Amino acid sequence: MGTAVLTPPKASPPGESIPPSRNGNNGRGGGGSGPGGSGGHGYRGPSNPPLPLGAYRIAIWIGIISIAILFLALTTAMMVRAAETRDWVHTTIPPILYFNTLVLMTSSFTFELSRRALGREADKRFVLWLYVTTALGLTFIADQLMAWRQLAAQGIYITTNPSSGFLYLLTAAHGLHLLGGIIALLYLVFRTRRIILNPRKRIAVEVTAIYWHFMDGLWIYLLALLVLKL
Repeated sequence: MGTAVLTPPKASPPGESIPPSRNGNNGRGGGGSGPGGSGGHGYRGPSNPPLPLGAYRIAIWIGIISIAILFLALTTAMMVRAAETRDWVHTTIPPILYFNTLVLMTSSFTFELSRRALGREADKRFVLWLYVTTALGLTFIADQLMAWRQLAAQGIYITTNPSSGFLYLLTAAHGLHLLGGIIALLYLVFRTRRIILNPRKRIAVEVTAIYWHFMDGLWIYLLALLVLKL
């Protein structure tokens, strides 16, 4: 039986460095070729977590407050102008604006039906009432244009007198903001399948409903203002 002889390791000469390991990890361990021993997978960087749903609600309420401040400023300007001028002549609003009020109130009701149907997983009713709401919104805009044509046919333009100017200004400002709501509705219409399949996408329905109901209430306020103070 032979005796094993242990040979001490050979020392490296001064100034000679030990060559790096060929396993590709440069002494970092883990056997992976990527940084930190990721097992051959490249570095993907930090992931971007989705925004919390509450952030969307905060954003829409900030927008609503900004719009409310705008119309409050327009109301104040109209009040001051009516009190200081001598050429203020009462302008009768076109009767179609009363019908438009009914249209917008109905659209707010149908939107609520659509939102609740989505919550009950009644997908077909959700889509149906969403289509109806969009159609009613477009009807409101069309009737608004018709109201301006009726005013023009009576010889009442934006520069005819201060009251007619504010009539055009207030209804146009509301119409433009409502048009933004219609664009949001059209987005929902084209994304109905994704909204139904992905619960996180349903926040779009909620924030659009908040905005739409606000525009409904704003119009009722404007109509009362135009009838009583115009």
